[in-house]
Amino acid sequence: MKLKYLVTLAVIVTVAGVNAAIVTTVKGREKMDIKKEVFGTTKDGQEADLYTLRNANGLTIKITNYGGIVTELHVPDRDGNLDDIVLGYKSLDKYIANSPYFGAIVGRYANRIADGKFTLGGKEYTLAKNEKGINHLHGGTKGFDKVLWEAEPMETDEGPALKLSYTSADGEEGYPGQLNCTVIYTLTNNNELKINYEAKTDKATVLNITHHGYFNLAGQSSGDILSHKLMLNADFYTPVDKNLIPTGEIKSVSGTPLDFRKPTAIGARIDQVKGGYDHNFVLNKPERGALSLAAEVYEKGSGRMMQVFTTEPGIQFYSGNFLNGSNKGKGTVYNKHWAFALETQHFPDSPNKPHFPSVVLKPGEKYEHTAVLKFSTK
Repeated sequence: MKLKYLVTLAVIVTVAGVNAAIVTTVKGREKMDIKKEVFGTTKDGQEADLYTLRNANGLTIKITNYGGIVTELHVPDRDGNLDDIVLGYKSLDKYIANSPYFGAIVGRYANRIADGKFTLGGKEYTLAKNEKGINHLHGGTKGFDKVLWEAEPMETDEGPALKLSYTSADGEEGYPGQLNCTVIYTLTNNNELKINYEAKTDKATVLNITHHGYFNLAGQSSGDILSHKLMLNADFYTPVDKNLIPTGEIKSVSGTPLDFRKPTAIGARIDQVKGGYDHNFVLNKPERGALSLAAEVYEKGSGRMMQVFTTEPGIQFYSGNFLNGSNKGKGTVYNKHWAFALETQHFPDSPNKPHFPSVVLKPGEKYEHTAVLKFSTK
């Protein structure tokens, strides 16, 4: 992907009393806007920014450099009406106070590591047990979702982009190695949200980064997602124990309520799954590391469809089971099953499951992961 820094025109305006820089770029055939404004202040006094990107078709996304969080994503329905389809908040304070990873970049290790421990190179590493004192979840007490990333607005041939960079120190949250990582969000003019992840380390470490978007294709304030139809391109899944840790087995979805190989309403069999869906699916891949279709979700009322493509071997399907009304979002209270998540990933607890695809990153290697969310209507 060819990238260029935005150098065309910067105008200072006032938005709700806050100075905001708007960058406009024109490349002959289209006009792209990126707006920057102050989003809030962290508990230690650091200023977080909010970036608004708009593609040539009017799709709009808002991203803060705090946690790389996508706070809003406005996508058209079949009649061309835009609506915000991601759960989240209007203020930074609420993300800091009470957020179940709404729209965030999660890492170093997305998903769960059993008992907060793993062994690498003969040495045992101990991590925070930040899920009920049992598991390590989504990078720990202060994972990638709770740090400030360095942000650069960028212009690409595909559409406006935001590059986020973060250096995770050796030993941060218990992980070995200094990790230099970048995440690039690109809002393409083909109505895609493309997410490119890269990282390098100076010591052998484990790594599994993803984006934890909570989606409701009918609109973030519209109710539950049980009527959304889901297709997962997966013949197999990894069963879990009572603590949602993979048992190590890889089982066929055939004959189970986890069979979404044909489009099926999320709520059609959810009562057959204790607690709801929170499972890793083993994706059917034409070849290892290929960018291929992982999932497709359709919402009949709006006509919106979201397709998920990824280079990763797995995807976590989560049906918003732990939403319980305690999160008051953008003008509404989020209740159980108010959203779904599709997290492209390596498998949970892979550091303790040697037969799972490896998550080890060594010095001299590059971690690369691409996910594409493509939006359309029918």
